[in-house]
Amino acid sequence: MSGPTVETFRGPVPAGDLGTTLIHEHVFVGHPELDVDFPHPEWDEGAAIETAVQGLERLWDLGVRTVVDLTVLGIGRDVPRVARVARRVRMNLVASTGYYAADVLPAYFSTHGPGRLVGGPDPLLELFLRDIQVGIAGTDVRAGMLKVVTDRSGITPDVRRVMEAAATAQRRTGVPITTHTHAASRNGRDQLAFFREHGVAPERLVIGHCGDSEDLDYLRELMDAGATIGMDRFGMEHVLPDDARVATVLALLGEQYADRMVLSHDAAYFSRVTPPSWRAAHVPHWNLENISRRILPLLREGGATEEQLHQMTVLNPARLLTPSAPEEQ
Repeated sequence: MSGPTVETFRGPVPAGDLGTTLIHEHVFVGHPELDVDFPHPEWDEGAAIETAVQGLERLWDLGVRTVVDLTVLGIGRDVPRVARVARRVRMNLVASTGYYAADVLPAYFSTHGPGRLVGGPDPLLELFLRDIQVGIAGTDVRAGMLKVVTDRSGITPDVRRVMEAAATAQRRTGVPITTHTHAASRNGRDQLAFFREHGVAPERLVIGHCGDSEDLDYLRELMDAGATIGMDRFGMEHVLPDDARVATVLALLGEQYADRMVLSHDAAYFSRVTPPSWRAAHVPHWNLENISRRILPLLREGGATEEQLHQMTVLNPARLLTPSAPEEQ
C-alpha cells in the first residue's frame, strides 16, 4: 500500500480512498457503570448492532464512505462492540482516543501520574499513545483521531491535563485532534491558544461544534488562524435549527472558506444521554443520513458549488485524518 494511510477498524486505508466522510459521529454512546447497574430500558445490544449495521449500509448507499466514531473514554467507548458492526458493513469506521471530561476526571487520575500519591507516568498519555500506536483495549484497532472536551466550565485543571496529554500524543504520532466546544462561550479560542502553546499546529485541529454558533467573526478568527471548524451538529435542532446552520455555512462559503470547514452530525445509533425514543419525538432529523438527504440539497439550493461540497466532505477530512510527520524523540 503506497502513500499515506489512515487507520480504520479493518486496518489502514489509503487517505485518497476515504471518500465522502462524516468526521464527527458516534455509533453507540453509553456509560459502563450505569449500563451494568441501571440499564437503559431501550438498550438491547443485539438490536442496537443490527440498527447500526443497517444504518451504515443505508449511508453507504447514499454515497458516504467513511465515518469517524468519536466515542472515547467517558462516554462508553467499546471498541470490540463496534468492531462487530465494522465487520459487517462496507463503511470505513475510524476509531478515536481521548477522554470526555468536561470538568473532572475519575478519582484514579488524581492518584496516578508524576508527583501524585501513587506516582508513575501519566496514564492518560500512556493510554492515548497505546491506542494510536498499538491498539485499543487489547484489539488491533488503532485510533485515527484524538478528542478533547471543553464546555461551560472551560479549561479546568483536569481538562488541562487531558489536553496536555493529547497535545503530546499529537506531536509524537501526527494524529489530528478534534474538540468539543461550548460555542456560546466561544471557547474554541481558548483551545486554539492552548494547543498552539503546546506545539500543535492549528492545521492539525478541528474546533468542534462551531455549527452551534452564528457568530461569523468568531468562526473567521478560528479559520484565519489555520484551524478547521466543525459544522458538525446538523439535525441537533434543539440547539440550533438546521436552516440557521445552513445559512452560516453558505455565508462562509461565499467568503471562500470551503477549505476550512467539515460537515457532520454528532449523531449516534444509540445514546443513553438522548435515547432513540426522545430523538424520534423531538429531533427527527438528528441522524447520520441528514446531511446526505437534506443538508446537501439545501446547500446546493443556496448556491454552494459541487467543488465546495467536495472540498468539505472529501478533501478536508482526508487532509485532516492523514497523520502528519511526528516529532523526533
